[in-house]
Amino acid sequence: MTKNIYFASDFHLGSPNYTESRKREDRIVRWLNFITPTCSELFLMGDVFDFWFEYKYVVPKGFVRLQGKLAEMSDSGIKIYFFKGNHDMWVKDYFIKEMGMQIVSNELTIERNGKKFYLHHGDGLGPGDKKYKFLRKIFRNPVCQWLFGIVPPRIGMGIANSWSSHSRAASKAEEVFLGEDKEWLAIYAKEQLLKQHFDYFIFGHRHLPLEIKLNNQSTYVNIGEWLNYNSYAVFDGEELRLEYFEK
Repeated sequence: MTKNIYFASDFHLGSPNYTESRKREDRIVRWLNFITPTCSELFLMGDVFDFWFEYKYVVPKGFVRLQGKLAEMSDSGIKIYFFKGNHDMWVKDYFIKEMGMQIVSNELTIERNGKKFYLHHGDGLGPGDKKYKFLRKIFRNPVCQWLFGIVPPRIGMGIANSWSSHSRAASKAEEVFLGEDKEWLAIYAKEQLLKQHFDYFIFGHRHLPLEIKLNNQSTYVNIGEWLNYNSYAVFDGEELRLEYFEK
C-alpha cells in the first residue's frame, strides 16, 4: 500500500466555544482515521489549539479524543511533527513524552523522494504585520513564559479563554485572496527561492487554501483551516495536492 505524507493546520480547538470545538474535534478524528492506513508522516503545522500553555504539572483539559488518536498513530509507527503556531506557541515537552511527537519551533526543511520542502506555520513571515512580529518576540521570550507560568492556572486559563473569544478564528470569517503580488507568504517564498531551491513551500496561518506556482519548479501551498474548509495537503511521493474532507 502506498504511504503518503499529510499536512494540516489551524484546527483552533477551543474556539469559538467548547460545543463547536467538540464537533470539529470529532471531524478531525474521523479524518485521522481515514488517513491512518496510508500515512507514513503527519505534519500538524500550528494552531492545533486556540490556546495551549504547559504549566509544570498542569496542561489544558479537553480534546482527549484527538490526543488519544495521535498517540495511537504514533505508537503504530507514524511520525508526527507538531509545529508551534501563534496560538499554541507555548508547547513544551508534554506531546513529546506522551505522544512521541517532534516539536518544531520555527521552519523545517525536509527532502522526501527527491522533493525539497520548506515548512513553517507562517506567522511572522513576509512583509508587514510589525505589531504581531513584536508581540511574537515577547510571547516567545523565556522570561515572559516564566512569568505567565507563575500565574495560577485558573487565572491564566481565564485570560487565555478571553483572548480566544476575540480571536480571528472565533469570528469564523472567511479570508479573501489578495492577489499573488500581495499574498505575503508567497512573497516570502519567492525571497527564499533567491537563496535556495525548494519544490514546495507549505504554510498554515493564512486560513485560506491556496496553491500558487512561483516558477516552473516551485509551488507555494497554504493548507487552509478546519473552521470553514476542512482542507489539508497530501504528498504521494510524486506530487502534492490540496484536498478537502467531508466537503
